[in-house]
Amino acid sequence: MPKYCVIIPAAGKAERFGGAEKKTFAKIDGRPVFLRTLEHFISRPDVCQTILAVAPEDMDTMKTSYGANLGFMGVKLVEGGARRCDTVAAALKIVSDQAEYIAVHDVARPCVSTAMIDAVFAEAVKTGAAILAAPLVGTIKRVAASLVIEETASRAGLYEAQTPQVFRKDVLLNAYRKLPERSEEITDDAQLVELSGHPVSVVVSDATNLKITTKGDLTLAHAIIKSRPVKAVPRMGAFEEAQW
Repeated sequence: MPKYCVIIPAAGKAERFGGAEKKTFAKIDGRPVFLRTLEHFISRPDVCQTILAVAPEDMDTMKTSYGANLGFMGVKLVEGGARRCDTVAAALKIVSDQAEYIAVHDVARPCVSTAMIDAVFAEAVKTGAAILAAPLVGTIKRVAASLVIEETASRAGLYEAQTPQVFRKDVLLNAYRKLPERSEEITDDAQLVELSGHPVSVVVSDATNLKITTKGDLTLAHAIIKSRPVKAVPRMGAFEEAQW
């Protein structure tokens, strides 16, 4: 069985979410978003390591409020950087030698399903690099800064990239060694791997793999999670669910 390290970047500013509380700590049915996301990976037999990369200003909160439970679950904490690529690069430094593949998954995608993870993990084994992505279904408008439509673009062949994005370890490490100077233009790891010259396969997903961006998305995420079959949640340690 191939072994995977899962990196959860959670160091973003989440400026579009609004309010004093970051979306990482926002609750869905009483449980923080980051925990809802971690739960998809910590009990998988093919996952040998899970790394949560958080903003420097959130490290104390994570350690004091959730550190005991994260430790019990075997989740390693690492300090992220100003850009997503910096955050992933920091996590790559502590990836286990046991891991053959590395999956990067947004902390704000707590609605990913087991079937989605299974499919993209399997495709990465075949091709060395694979992501989940959903075909665009709406009418696409290119809009000027003045909010006037410039053109109606064809949606043929257009997909919205999602996560997990999964890579053979050497493929992702090689891509990060070639990190371009203007890395602020890199918006996901698949783009970085593309630039390194390795093709990236797509596993077709759908809109239920929602990325929480605004507070309204919490309601949608709650509805999606509640619509799925209930499965057992692993024990969390000394403090159990009351801690969360």
